[in-house]
Amino acid sequence: MKKQEVQIKLENGLEARPIALLVQVASQYLSSIYIQSGEKRVNAKSIMGMMTLVLSAGDKVIVSADGEDEDKAIQGITDYLGGN
Repeated sequence: MKKQEVQIKLENGLEARPIALLVQVASQYLSSIYIQSGEKRVNAKSIMGMMTLVLSAGDKVIVSADGEDEDKAIQGITDYLGGN
């Protein structure tokens, strides 16, 4: 399992459309991917789960991935959240 902290640099934070795009990015990978904010940890492949986090630009989260492509998954998610 790999973990990495990332600051959300998306202009409007994670609203409905950016969450849908994040779920699409996460769904490209075979690994299990989770986003953690404070004590709350949700599956990055779940739109409803991600909506419960209510994340804004500047917030820091921990991205974790476990599976055969975990390195690529972490990189893809952190790139997206970092605004790349």
